[in-house]
Amino acid sequence: MAHFPEKGERTPWHVSVLTLFPEMFPGPLGVSLVGQALEAGLWTLATVPIREFGIGRHRAVDDTPAGGGAGMVMRADVLAAAVDHARGAVPDVPLIYLSPRGEPLTQKLAAELAAGPGVMLLAGRFEGVDERVIAARGMREVSIGDYVLSGGEIAAMVLIDAAVRLLPGVIGAAESLGEESFEGGLLEYPQYTKPREFEGRAIPEVLLSGDHKKIAEWRRAEAERITAERRPDLIAGRPAKRPS
Repeated sequence: MAHFPEKGERTPWHVSVLTLFPEMFPGPLGVSLVGQALEAGLWTLATVPIREFGIGRHRAVDDTPAGGGAGMVMRADVLAAAVDHARGAVPDVPLIYLSPRGEPLTQKLAAELAAGPGVMLLAGRFEGVDERVIAARGMREVSIGDYVLSGGEIAAMVLIDAAVRLLPGVIGAAESLGEESFEGGLLEYPQYTKPREFEGRAIPEVLLSGDHKKIAEWRRAEAERITAERRPDLIAGRPAKRPS
């Protein structure tokens, strides 16, 4: 596992993950482009085992919910100790708690985080975490979708992947980032490659024409069509076109 940056050491982007299961990392983040970028030092990753800050002989990290109810809640004092420990090494990165009730993880948010020094992520477990530590440590809550996972580690990996791939040098063809889904408020247009015909389905002739203006117009029209069909909420949120 990568180390915390030393004082005065400059790193392009640093991630700290507070988790009960540090062995889950880097996991998928250790392969493909993101893994190659990690190996190359374009970003660094450290895990903070929350259990090390647990209470008593058994290192307890949770307790029953105040007011009753099912499940267990992660303790504020334990999490605060873990956060403060990590903050000592990387004090200037935003602290995010992965939570189903958080603001949605969007391409815009991923770009915002990628433009900063890094991020500190709290991967919760059980029924959640004590509300007081969220307030006391100024955590920003972020959700990767309207569903519940067994823990925040997978959500943390999603956020990390979405941001790391936007870092300079991670993706070779930087211009391809501008043509992806959600850039410009639209989903991506359809992609094709060889063979020219597959099971009776041919590549659209315009893409083989060599006319770059017509290709660009076709791609734009297809992006608008697909977005209107599948994500009309994105169309509603886009500014109206100015008359030419």
